[in-house]
This record gives sequence, C-alpha cells and structure tokens, in this order.
Amino acid sequence: MPRLATQIEAILYLKGKPLSIAEIAEFARCDKDATEDALLELMADYAHRDSALEVVETPAGYSLQLRSSFHDLMQDLVPSELGVGALRTLAAIALKKTIAQTDLIELRGSGAYQHIQELIALGFVNRRRQTDGRSYWLQVTDKFHQHFELEQLLPPLEKQSQS
Repeated sequence: MPRLATQIEAILYLKGKPLSIAEIAEFARCDKDATEDALLELMADYAHRDSALEVVETPAGYSLQLRSSFHDLMQDLVPSELGVGALRTLAAIALKKTIAQTDLIELRGSGAYQHIQELIALGFVNRRRQTDGRSYWLQVTDKFHQHFELEQLLPPLEKQSQS
C-alpha cells in the first residue's frame, strides 16, 4: 500500500476538484489528523520539487492544480475559443445553476441553441432530458468550475448576507 500522502495525491488528481479534509479522509479511509499530516507532507513535497503541479488550500478545500506560472502554456494548448454570445449563455446557465433549455432560449434568443452545442462539446455544460421529455435541463460541469477557477456561484442575496 502506498504511503498516505501518495494516496491523497491520487485522490486529488482523480476527483479533479477541491475536497475538504473530511472528504479526503473518507476516500483514504483514515482519520482527519492523519489526513492533515499527510496533506502537509504532500504540500511540502510539491513545494520542494520542480513540478508543474501544486497542492493548494482553497475556500472549498484542497486541490491539485497547475501552477499559475503555467497558465499561459495552458491557454496555448487548451484555448477557450468562446465568443461573447457563448460566454453570456454560459454565464446565464451558471447563475441559474440548473435551467430548462426552453427558458434559456427565451432569455438568450435562438442563437443560444448553437451556444449550448458548443458548450456541451467543450465540456462546460451538461444536458439531461426533463422527465416529461419536452426539454432539457442544463447545468455547468466541474470542468467549468476548474477552467474558470470558481468555487461556486452564490445568488446575490446570499453574497450580501455573507458580508
């Protein structure tokens, strides 16, 4: 069995999103204290090696991510070729968290059909058929949150109450 820090590295890589210490401990099948110690060990390992990756603590938990010094390379290799219209459509989906495709078309116009196809192809949006079979539910994916480095989107009223 690999050491706990290595297991945690694999967990963070495979999940591809920030995880709390409790979540990591559950996946690693160990207690929170051992998880914290192994996370510190893993973070120190990454801090001392010449690596494109790093383990960071975010408000949503711990994450394995590309170092910021490599963001230009990422933009060159994985360009986000979204036009303004597609970005606005994506923003509308993200702000609503889950929206019916018919409601989105009413909000954004018929050009949103093409935007939706593009966003699905890029992996930023998931689409699933509604139970009545008449339309689809749309929502953003984990890839959206990772690509745009967003933990979560809160409605304006929730943001104000947190201040």
